[in-house]
Amino acid sequence: MPNMRPDHNGTHRAQFNSNKKKIYATQEICGICGKKVDFSLKFPHPLSPCIDHIIPVSRNGHPSDINNLQLAHLCCNRQKSDKLSPKQDFKADTEVVSNRLLPLTFDWKSL
Repeated sequence: MPNMRPDHNGTHRAQFNSNKKKIYATQEICGICGKKVDFSLKFPHPLSPCIDHIIPVSRNGHPSDINNLQLAHLCCNRQKSDKLSPKQDFKADTEVVSNRLLPLTFDWKSL
């Protein structure tokens, strides 16, 4: 069965790709966990960069609006899944103390 999401194969694909490039060029901190994202890692590495929908498309979030997109680690985005969590503003030079409800089940940095 083909993927019918508008940001994958539909009308929003071009705008999503454009916003993805902007986010990759301007952001370096994961919007979910607050740690730096390493762009040298490629999919399917768990810490590779990806784009997260703050309000998931499955919960009527806009598929290509740049205000609904944020940089994330692949593993953070997979753990978040289709849950709603507030957008957090992390500074690169501040220590992050997270109060997320999502448990970290595996330390991927030990690989």
